[in-house]
Formats: sequence, structure tokens, C-alpha cells
Amino acid sequence: MSADASGTASAAGFWERRTGLRGRRAVIVGGAGGIGRAVTEALVGAGLDVAVCDRDAAAVEALKRELTPEGRRILAEVADATDTAQLRGFFDAVERFSPAVDVLVNVVGGVVMEPFMSKSAEACADDVRRNFGYVIDSTRLAVPLLCRTGRGGVIINFTTIEAHRAAGGFAVYAGAKAATTQFSRAMAAELGPQRIRVNVIAPDTTPSAGNANALPPSIHAMNADIPAEWWAEAFKMYIPLQTPPSVDDLANAVLFLASDLAQSITGQVIHVDGGTSAALGMLRWPADGGITLPVPMGNTLKKLFG
Repeated sequence: MSADASGTASAAGFWERRTGLRGRRAVIVGGAGGIGRAVTEALVGAGLDVAVCDRDAAAVEALKRELTPEGRRILAEVADATDTAQLRGFFDAVERFSPAVDVLVNVVGGVVMEPFMSKSAEACADDVRRNFGYVIDSTRLAVPLLCRTGRGGVIINFTTIEAHRAAGGFAVYAGAKAATTQFSRAMAAELGPQRIRVNVIAPDTTPSAGNANALPPSIHAMNADIPAEWWAEAFKMYIPLQTPPSVDDLANAVLFLASDLAQSITGQVIHVDGGTSAALGMLRWPADGGITLPVPMGNTLKKLFG
């Protein structure tokens, strides 16, 4: 083995020992498409066996067909996490697949932007169930399996930046995601003695089907003829790192939180957003010389209203 090859192998071994992921078992609720698919691929690539459910049957079949397990075991089931019976049935299958698991990732969520007073009571209830309610059930079903490892485990819940700021058109969704955030922090305290860590990932703008589907047809129509380069410039105004995080960036955060690298991190919110949560509405107005302020200055105001 050459010196370079030996060094590479040594480095790989170092990271494998520090992360402690290979050979562990993960459950991903909503893991067949978009962000969830990226999370599943990352965990399989890191050497975990995975059990996945998703309500999108075509995405589940594509996952089975396309994912290369490289010696790992994969269970992929069609199940709607917001349906209590289907979620319970999935976890029954998980227990047959692996009586003990190390990691639970709750990815399921979503909303369509709409003013609160235009939403029906049924739509509001659906928003709460999809973005908070199922997390309670998933956690209740997973904790006994996590405890069986004898070494603790990890729960990672997905929330959103909207849980931390006011966003018109997302009121119930934001409230449900805030509930998921606080529930996760409380569970971190409650499950600490069992060495079960509970953390939250809060994305903002990410190029995913879920984010696209959150916008109503009227906004899609308004944006239909906007060139890609204009969006790139808009992101530079809004995101301190100048570009939105990818689904792989979110999956990398899952890898970190699931690994032993984060073994003393629990009850925390990890904002994978390029810095938008830190900026808190401060924008970089290009016409004003790139000054970062919450409101536009003279040159931008002249362009907008002059």
C-alpha cells in the first residue's frame, strides 16, 4: 500500500471510529423523496441499516430500485405517517426488521401557504397533525426500540425557521413546528438518563419539492417567467452565505447529530439555513452598495418608487 493510500485508509478509519455509525440502524419517517431521500442515502452511505416509510408509493419503489445498499439492509414501506394505524403498522414492521434501533429521523412535514382566516378547521387540523402530531406518535413507538440497544440512541426531528419567526400565510404550520421544537427539547431532558439524545434541524429555503409545493398556484404563476439568474441574485440578498443549502447539506447535519461526534449535544436546534436565522430579516440591498439593513435605502427606493 502506498503512503498516500495508507494515509487515506488511516483517515477513513479515524472518522469511522469517531462517528461510530457503521453497523447501526436508523428509522426515517418520510425518507423516500426530497430531503428524506437525501437523509436515507447519507445514512446508508455511512454504513447504517435503514427502515424507511413514505406515503409516496412511487418514491418508495424508486428508492428500492435505485439505492445501492453496499451490504446494508433496507426496509422501505408505503405508509402515511399522519395516519396513526399506518404509522403503527410501519413500526411493527421495523421491529421485525430490527428489534433495536439507534436513530430515528422524523422528516415528514409540509404546508400550503394560505391566510389563516381562509383555512378551514379541517385544514388547520391537518397542518397540526402533519407537522407535530405524528412526531408524538413516532417518538412513543421508537423509544422502546432505542432503549433496547443498551447504549442509548438519537432522535432527530425536522422543524423550520418559521417556528422562530412570524410568517404570514404559515400560522398554523409555524405553530405546529414550534410545538415540535419545544417537544423535542422537553424530550431531550426527559430521555437524557436513557442516553437518548433529541435534537432538531431547522431549514429555511431549500431547493426541494416540499418547498415548491408550499407555494400556492398564484405565486407559481407570478414566478413562472423569472430567470434562474434573478433568483440567484435574490438569494444573495437574503442568505448571508449567498446560496440556499442543498438537501445534502441537511443530510450532513443528520449525519453529524446521529454520530458520536455529537454525543454530548441534545435539546438543540441546528439551523441549516445559510445564516438567515442569524440575519433576522437583514437584507443585502444591491442597489445600495450591498449594505445589510432590514429596509432599503435611497438607491433601491428610487428604483422601486421613483
